[in-house]
Amino acid sequence: MSADYIVGLDNGGTANKFTVMDRSGEYLIDELIELPSRVTDGPGAALDALREAFEMALTTAGIERSQVLGVGFDSPGPASAVGVLSSRGATNFAHRDWWGFDFRTALEKILGLPVVYSNDTNAAALYAHHRHFGAVAGDRSSVAAIVGTGLGGGVIHEGHMIKGAAGMAGELGHVQVPTDGILREGQPVPVCNCGFAGDAESFASLTGIRKSLLPYWLTQYPDHELHQVDVADGSKAVRGFGERGDEMALKIFEQQAMAIGRLFTIVSNVIDPDVYFLGGGVLEAAPHFRDWFLDQVREHTKLRDEQRDVAEVLEVTDLDMAGCRGAAVAALSALGH
Repeated sequence: MSADYIVGLDNGGTANKFTVMDRSGEYLIDELIELPSRVTDGPGAALDALREAFEMALTTAGIERSQVLGVGFDSPGPASAVGVLSSRGATNFAHRDWWGFDFRTALEKILGLPVVYSNDTNAAALYAHHRHFGAVAGDRSSVAAIVGTGLGGGVIHEGHMIKGAAGMAGELGHVQVPTDGILREGQPVPVCNCGFAGDAESFASLTGIRKSLLPYWLTQYPDHELHQVDVADGSKAVRGFGERGDEMALKIFEQQAMAIGRLFTIVSNVIDPDVYFLGGGVLEAAPHFRDWFLDQVREHTKLRDEQRDVAEVLEVTDLDMAGCRGAAVAALSALGH
């Protein structure tokens, strides 16, 4: 049998997701299937869980191991361009055995197949790019910002993921944005977990809501019902309030949209992409709220007239499957020639 397929594996803090893609770019698995990732139990347990996900992918797609050309693999960062995790650990890799762990090489040994590594948000950005542009993906560029617990990102140029010398390209969340006009009088400049003050993630992330935005706005709305719950629970509830048109919640999301718009404005002067993609939990909401938020981001993305004529701000679709599918695209690009 010829080796005509790529298995894509997406490793997360709680779940592994998978796909199988053929050389033409078609996916053999349509449905989302999640298996426990077991990363909190350390590398041994996590590698066993990834092997189970790989075998489930073969079974689900109905292919044999001998037909697999290689594996596209993504995980959360920080990690090097070749999949060596940070020597300081990370949110999803707090177990000491993860610190400085060569994740890609270990998985390659377990599976006995070539493994191509990508950061998870880079992989999602790559999938969004190829899904949107299709046959002309190699002639286009895009950036993606994925809003979640943090703010991940990715930069795609002529269809290829830009990783950078240390593997840290596309860390859009840690680009510092001008705060003048975003912050209200007396509102403290938010500080990111990375140590930067006023970067995009310090505004546009669940962590930013919990640490900075919600505590401030509750001081402006002393009778708001979110005073009655823990700030961690309250930060997760803010989106629901926003969907219902709550005034305080909309002010929080307006600040997030302004920060993302300023981030995209900076990017426009560095990369000048064809598309600015936006994804994450803030868009996994009721259509009216999602559309309002996207319009806010568009309003605060200050493009030149020439750029506005050719560029768009769009939503990342199929986000649950974007990581494993983008990892497969990256692996096919690296191994398929």
